[in-house]
Amino acid sequence: MVEIEKLVDSHVEAVKNIRLADEQVKFAGTPEEFLRDGSDVVHLHVIKSNGTVVGFFKLDLAYSSSYSFCPEGSIGLRAFALDINQQGKGIGTEAVKTLFSYLKTNYPIYDSVYLTVNCRNPKAIACYQKGGFEDTQDTYLGGDVGPQSIMRGKIAV
Repeated sequence: MVEIEKLVDSHVEAVKNIRLADEQVKFAGTPEEFLRDGSDVVHLHVIKSNGTVVGFFKLDLAYSSSYSFCPEGSIGLRAFALDINQQGKGIGTEAVKTLFSYLKTNYPIYDSVYLTVNCRNPKAIACYQKGGFEDTQDTYLGGDVGPQSIMRGKIAV
């Protein structure tokens, strides 16, 4: 069973132990970078599978202020990452599916969720699509590691 929880102190050590493949770090950052990025507008979350922390992500409440492709009333998904030993098991897709109900319950003022994913990361693109995101067919060119596909998911269905 996959669950999403807001990061609390008891999750920190488990997050620090998450390992990503080298090529994934350039897309999502390290666990240490993730842990330093929380704020009033960037909410840190963990992904749990069968009670164990296996991944993390950020919800950016100010995403629409930073990215013109994201309309007001939308939230941003950033740094979505799963431990390398948990990949390929369907956990990522299940986490994305779970995200939509989590957002509807915990962030009800938002209509949509946006993200960018590197065009050279087809596994992540497929995961997001299987989980319920749609490719907007637009490309974001301001990323550090090349062109990114812009994806959108509807929160309120």
